[in-house]
Amino acid sequence: MAASIGLVAFLMLAGVALDRSFAETAQNNLRQRLKAYAMAYADNIDFGRDGSLYTPEVGPDPRFHRPGSGLYAEVVLPDGRWASMSAEGPLLPEGEATLNPREERFEGPLPVTQIDGSRGEVYRYGIGLVWGERGPDAEFPYTIYVMEDTQTLDAQVRVFRGALWMNLGSAGLILLLLQAVILQWSLRPLQRVITELTRVQRGQLQRMSGHHPRELEPLTESINALIDSERENLERQRNTLADLAHSLKTPLAVLRTQLDSGAADTPLRQELDTQLRRMNDLVSYQLARAASGGHKLFSAPVPIESTAEEIVRGLEKVYTRKGVLCEFDIAADARFYGEAGDLQELLGNLLENAFKWAKHRVVLTARPGPVTSPNRRAGLLLAVDDDGPGIAPEDVAKVLQRGVRGDERVQGHGIGLSIVQDLVRDYRGELQVTRSQELGGARFEVTLPPGL
Repeated sequence: MAASIGLVAFLMLAGVALDRSFAETAQNNLRQRLKAYAMAYADNIDFGRDGSLYTPEVGPDPRFHRPGSGLYAEVVLPDGRWASMSAEGPLLPEGEATLNPREERFEGPLPVTQIDGSRGEVYRYGIGLVWGERGPDAEFPYTIYVMEDTQTLDAQVRVFRGALWMNLGSAGLILLLLQAVILQWSLRPLQRVITELTRVQRGQLQRMSGHHPRELEPLTESINALIDSERENLERQRNTLADLAHSLKTPLAVLRTQLDSGAADTPLRQELDTQLRRMNDLVSYQLARAASGGHKLFSAPVPIESTAEEIVRGLEKVYTRKGVLCEFDIAADARFYGEAGDLQELLGNLLENAFKWAKHRVVLTARPGPVTSPNRRAGLLLAVDDDGPGIAPEDVAKVLQRGVRGDERVQGHGIGLSIVQDLVRDYRGELQVTRSQELGGARFEVTLPPGL
């Protein structure tokens, strides 16, 4: 609407400006034409010795010889006046005065009475001249007036004005229609965005499509990022309780094993204190992880061996009957750059899975990754091997899914490895499940990239 009003207003102002310019140009042309008639009379009139006026038999325009034609000429002398034949009948404006030499005057419209008695108007041009061909003593001034009816000029202006406003109106209508088409066409992508967003809200689409003009790409990408973030937050909240329950499973199993073994009060109290602290740390970690939605970019290095030893001590008590032996192959400069709770979750789930399926041996390997730049932190290679039955390549993807267990007969929740996969993804790392070349069972290898 604003564009339409602006367009119409522009066309109206342009029409008024053109109309005024044409009227001024037409008046100027009329003035020049009347001046040309006056100068033509000045070149052809003559005066006698007694001051009598001799005019040409044929004027510069035939209308000067036709009464009431609308084109009139007058010569004003000091002691009289002369008028063309066309001035016979009409009552021309009175008060013509002798102008100074070379003085020009253009007036109008001035009222007149036509030959039929009707009212009319004329434009009048006058120029002051001096007759002096017989010497300075015989000089005398005179003035030539030429008048023309306004109907001629009004007709020209009327024809121009009609054509002008008809053409501007047609152009305005065409421009308005073209503007409507262009606006409809240009706003169609935005309408498509609204339609897609409505379908996303109704659940008919998962996210916005990528086929949009480049002007709308930042908008659709931001909407998709918001949708993905909200879904990730919702999924994270759904998984928090399951992850927390899974994390608390091992400390509770340790306590149950200690109670069932009939341990003395002092070792039992010590173990109870240790496991309660661990469970408190796990609860705090899971709540913080759910609230923050990811790891910190800048974190202090966390030693691996001390964390692994604490986890292995608890697992050896849970799986005492199996007699599993866990060996460490940890480089002295291997460090985990992240949150301590993430390392505990990572090692805890990998080692617990290995203890569950191993026959007798588990090997934990930790090596610093290659450094791509001297200003970047080294990456990390973590690997857990066992001598269990292993995992077939076609079953790897299924085992990593949340809630899926490698063997339904084995007790568990089926979310430990999915937690590992989520953590590795948060750190932009890679998890590979292969056959262990050393022990013959499964090998879970985590590769974390160099950090900032």
